[in-house]
Amino acid sequence: MDKNKITHSLSEVHSTVETKVPGGFFKKLFAFAGPAYLVSVGYMDPGNWATDLAGGSKYGYALIWVLLMSNLMALLLQSLSARLGIVRGRDLAQASRESYDKFTNGFLYVLAEIAIAACDLAEVLGMAIGLQLLFDIPLLYGVVLCVFDTFILLFLLNYGVRKMEAFIIALVAVIGGAFFIEMFYAKPSISGILSGFVPSIPTEDALYIAIGIIGATVMPHNLYLHSALVQSRKMDRNDNDIRTALKFNFIDTTIALNLAFFVNAAILILAATVFFKNGLYEVAEIQDAHKLLAPMLGTKWAAILFAVALIASGQSSTITGTLAGQIIMEGYLNLRIAPWIRRIITRSLAVIPAFIVIQTMGEAATGKLLIFSQVILSMQLGFAVVPLIHFVSDKQKMGTFTIKPWVKILAWISASIIIILNIRLVWSQLENWYNMPDANLTLVYIAMAFAFFAFIMLLIITLKPVLVKAIDQKIKLPHQADGDFVNLKMQNYKRIAVAVDFSTADNKALRHALMLGGTNAEYLIMHTVESAGAFLHGKETADFETDEDNKVLDNYVTNLRNLGYKASKAIGYGNPKKEIARLTISFNADLLVLGSHGHKGLMDIFFGTTIEAVRHSVKIPVLVVK
Repeated sequence: MDKNKITHSLSEVHSTVETKVPGGFFKKLFAFAGPAYLVSVGYMDPGNWATDLAGGSKYGYALIWVLLMSNLMALLLQSLSARLGIVRGRDLAQASRESYDKFTNGFLYVLAEIAIAACDLAEVLGMAIGLQLLFDIPLLYGVVLCVFDTFILLFLLNYGVRKMEAFIIALVAVIGGAFFIEMFYAKPSISGILSGFVPSIPTEDALYIAIGIIGATVMPHNLYLHSALVQSRKMDRNDNDIRTALKFNFIDTTIALNLAFFVNAAILILAATVFFKNGLYEVAEIQDAHKLLAPMLGTKWAAILFAVALIASGQSSTITGTLAGQIIMEGYLNLRIAPWIRRIITRSLAVIPAFIVIQTMGEAATGKLLIFSQVILSMQLGFAVVPLIHFVSDKQKMGTFTIKPWVKILAWISASIIIILNIRLVWSQLENWYNMPDANLTLVYIAMAFAFFAFIMLLIITLKPVLVKAIDQKIKLPHQADGDFVNLKMQNYKRIAVAVDFSTADNKALRHALMLGGTNAEYLIMHTVESAGAFLHGKETADFETDEDNKVLDNYVTNLRNLGYKASKAIGYGNPKKEIARLTISFNADLLVLGSHGHKGLMDIFFGTTIEAVRHSVKIPVLVVK
């Protein structure tokens, strides 16, 4: 993984939608509208249907307030996700890769892939159930057919992100329209609906259903998805355009998620009106709800509309879930593979377990499989929410677009509620598995160990950025004011002294010196003769070694001058500790460059005590090139 390599999220659609359009407010809004609708389908997928049906049939209208609270949390978190993508130009996976270590990112990636598979599992089952209900085909055949529908995304992307958004919005409209008609047939109690907005938990089991609703509503892959999709809009990176994008994306998110809230509330209200009101308190299976709708409402269209909406829900969620899988792989691993291969991987991870469970345990096991998928999603949620809050709270990266303190407080409150309730959900599920008469305790213990390990990792991900920031704030350079490093300027060296020993190290030392000084600096190429005569006679020495060293030094200077550099030479005699410092000071150098491998006494500069003597004798920077 290369943390420094910058790649665009969903590069095939990155910055492909023009936002600088002529016209007023609504034309501008239309240019930005789209990403939130793709995200919203994750809030009305088949996993939501299961929890909404259970809540409505068991407790009537009492849990509508849970849906509202979940929707408000989702609105806050999705707006933060969009902010991350717009301001930093990073999706959540990319930001994590840049911020956390390899082990943590590896763990986050694996967990995110598991969550994508769990989410896709719910979508496959929902789609297959919808096909079964509408066309009376075996559930297993429906699962197999779901392998091929993922290629619709490839087809749509070939025509641009706007066509894909239009297709998803059409499916969302089908879902919303179907339930609007269902509400017309059901004729729910308005006073009963209004009473459902008053917070209450009728029983302990109702708390379990409420936790399930939150876990199914605020889904982790949507946070990855939204931070990438907003980057499909073309915009300048100035403050004014960023503020405009944030404003219109927040409006887009508000409208889309309120539509998702309407669909979820409609499912719960439908179950409350049709089933709870008539004493059918245990209608949690989607198939059972479908069978009962027609006779209870007195029209076959109720069941047909229900099945059509379920297919639309599964299909739309499939497309966005597959996109989220691509974002996670490219973001965490910086790995891009052929889109069709990524689609097959994502879909296979969902279809294979669904096929095996239905084949071995029968169609009746689909309800349990749906609940299991929501438990897996619940475990992963905190690992997406916590990093997101850290990223949008980072003043260094977000600048003036850092979230305000009150938003940060609300975000952490939402995260705490979600995490605590989901821990409760996971713990309850582990208890249920453990207490089952035919429980496989080995598998249960493995699940418990993984849950504990995940909890420890969640603590690390939560606390590490805070601790690192606190340490960074305490580390101050001595005698340095906070603002002294704001306007740093490049140091221009004008007189550079280079000590050479006629070894292969000279090439590296000279290269570094020339890069720092360029053609405008003056260079002194110096060498110390360390023969016996040099120690005794100094500059009066006239032995063979001195003559040879002078010739080589002349050759160095000549070559540098031929390359356009201003170079001169200097010879020292005797002790290199003293001579290097003396020649450097005489040249009035502002930088001394030394090679790391020496000839004779020069070797001591790096492997003995010479370096200390030279460093203390000169008052300029000393660069040691290894």
